[in-house]
Amino acid sequence: MAELRKHPLTNDWIMIASNRQARPQMPKDFCPFCPGSGRVPDHYDVLKYDNDFPALSQTPPEPDPVANEFFETAPAYGKCEVILYSPEHTITLPELPVEHIRKLVDLWVERYQELSRDEKIKYVFIFENRGEVVGVTMPHPHGQIYAYPFLPKKLELEVENAGKYYREKGRCLFCEMREQEVAFQKRIIFQNAHFTVFLPFFTEYPYGVYIISNQHRSNISQLNEEERLALAETLKNTTGMLDSLFGYKFPYMMCLYNEPVNGPDTSDFFHFHIAFYPPMRSADKIKYNASSETGAWAHCNPTCPEETAEELRAAYQRFLKK
Repeated sequence: MAELRKHPLTNDWIMIASNRQARPQMPKDFCPFCPGSGRVPDHYDVLKYDNDFPALSQTPPEPDPVANEFFETAPAYGKCEVILYSPEHTITLPELPVEHIRKLVDLWVERYQELSRDEKIKYVFIFENRGEVVGVTMPHPHGQIYAYPFLPKKLELEVENAGKYYREKGRCLFCEMREQEVAFQKRIIFQNAHFTVFLPFFTEYPYGVYIISNQHRSNISQLNEEERLALAETLKNTTGMLDSLFGYKFPYMMCLYNEPVNGPDTSDFFHFHIAFYPPMRSADKIKYNASSETGAWAHCNPTCPEETAEELRAAYQRFLKK
């Protein structure tokens, strides 16, 4: 079974993908993403790999006959891709050279543009899950892309709020947020000519840093050559900073937020940014999303962002000295 079901209380869509339960547990001595597996080319730097067990497909099956006048279903149309960062099985993002990460940025741009050409797609979501704590069972360095036929609720809220701010204030909400953080300084981790890395005033996660483009860019494909290289360096330094925080490979969820596609024009008020959602609240304690966070979307951060930002700045300096 693979279909979409409408949540009548939130007006959001839920992906029902029971086919993913059939995913095999890979043997420890076999990796389909390593050269020589027969599943990928013998030589590659970065690679797009179609997910073997996708939740969304461009040739989806018909939904099960369970809908009625109240409950709504739709075909699970879309695309799920795996983005391989390197042929090396255990290397991670901060260990890759900047020039190599630049190739990853270019691949993200290519896939964003290609998937956006499908008029049925409404949002292209690029992300990486890292670490067993967030459920990763495949250690080979990779991220994913989900191309949805709908605008997910979180993005719908961000677009609505950004549009409202633009209509009322005449400027981009994200640009204002970045300028406010730069003016305050205490939550800034580091900056370069093209990107700012900071721990937001409102962060739900103790180490939930943001990366935002200094110039107004509504999606990753608008970055020029210099900005793409700067993004590669920024990603290396940000993930290296997180690894230097407690001296181990830090688990995280990394999400790239681009403007929606094939809908109303949001380019004046949506701003390309990257958010990290690390599940750790200290070196050995996990920040669980419990009832308040999950049931009410009411987050509680057990740390002070201004103090945590100091920790992150120190970790950033340690990474630079390596």
